[in-house]
Amino acid sequence: MPPIICNTALEAVSLIENGETIWTHSMGATPKLLLDALAVHALNRHDLTLLQLHTEGAESLSDPRLKAHLRHRCFFGGVPTRLLLQQGDADYVPIFLSEVPKLFRSGEQHIDTAIIQVSPPDKHGICSLGISVEATLAACQMAGKIIAHINPMMPRTHGDGFVHYQKFAAVYEQSIVLPQHPLAVSDPISSAIGKNVAKLVRDGDCLQMGIGSIPDAVLSCLTEHRDLGVHTELFSDGVLNLVESGAINNSRKKVHPDKLVTGFALGSQRLYDFVDDNPSVIFMDIEQVNDTAIIRKNPNVMAINSALQVDISGQVCADSLGTSIYSGVGGQMDFIRGAALSEGGRSVIALPSTAAKGTISRIATVLSPGAGVVTTRAHVHYIVTEYGIANMRGKSLRERARALIDIAHPDFREQLCQETFDIWRLRV
Repeated sequence: MPPIICNTALEAVSLIENGETIWTHSMGATPKLLLDALAVHALNRHDLTLLQLHTEGAESLSDPRLKAHLRHRCFFGGVPTRLLLQQGDADYVPIFLSEVPKLFRSGEQHIDTAIIQVSPPDKHGICSLGISVEATLAACQMAGKIIAHINPMMPRTHGDGFVHYQKFAAVYEQSIVLPQHPLAVSDPISSAIGKNVAKLVRDGDCLQMGIGSIPDAVLSCLTEHRDLGVHTELFSDGVLNLVESGAINNSRKKVHPDKLVTGFALGSQRLYDFVDDNPSVIFMDIEQVNDTAIIRKNPNVMAINSALQVDISGQVCADSLGTSIYSGVGGQMDFIRGAALSEGGRSVIALPSTAAKGTISRIATVLSPGAGVVTTRAHVHYIVTEYGIANMRGKSLRERARALIDIAHPDFREQLCQETFDIWRLRV
């Protein structure tokens, strides 16, 4: 049965009934027009649940009037949902990103409707999920119905993210510019961290990194490297610059050699133009991208991730500020473990030494009460701040404490030494 062709986004989402569990396409492919329409439609519905990762520009669904009608269920928090999570008005599900598609495919998490944004169908009737495949392919495979925003500005990307037009229950077409995330503005702290991390990167490494000022700073320091590869859950313009300079060519990878592998991309229009119909870039199901068994097959995996807080023993909190949920588990552990098992692999947790305008040390004697441990002290390898590099591999608690205090902000080192003795009974 062909899809219903709708004249408005509101008409498209009107297929959603009371009590439904809905998945929304995420990241740069967040179907903002359909979600804005859902914010209106939901006022006439009840018991709706919206499953999501990080969404871009979906603030309309955070309207307080929706509290009695729709509840967010987040596998990752972002700007539209962060306050709701911290107020207890949304639910957070701690889970490795690689496990989210499995949750859907196993039936553990039921999905009634998937709301997505796609490219126009090609001559075979196939649409592309474009710049964000992540868990949305699995959601489309398992959902009872799919509502699609067909956006002529969505790139048609290669890889796993294809859905046939005939599988849609309803479609609405309108051109709309995708979210733009240009390279982060460099600052002295991020630049210093970037230089320190770059010291650990070797020619031929297979990179995984995120987006933001620190990853961008790291990438800007790699222009003289050669034969770098990329197998990452997401990438931005910093990677594109290294592809164009020849530093990244993916020639030494064993899994998808000569291909840049990712789950989603977020950046400038220049980046979106680059991935459009580009067979050298493949967007894959995040269950495959973040599979430790696949990651480890590439030699010299270099996983670069961030954190909110690290304790003196090496425990890493990356999803919360104490009990206040900030983001999510994401793929950090997927890649840290994959890198550890890779021949010659390494992993880095990079973070500024302080927060709150220098008033709080991010390296703490103990994590804040309620803080979630995303990466355990047994998994952590390198921790990097603007003050240097601490290698945790094979180190005792006392050795870890000394190394971490050495890269903490100087204003807090004496205090950390005293607290380490008082709490841990370790003389450093």
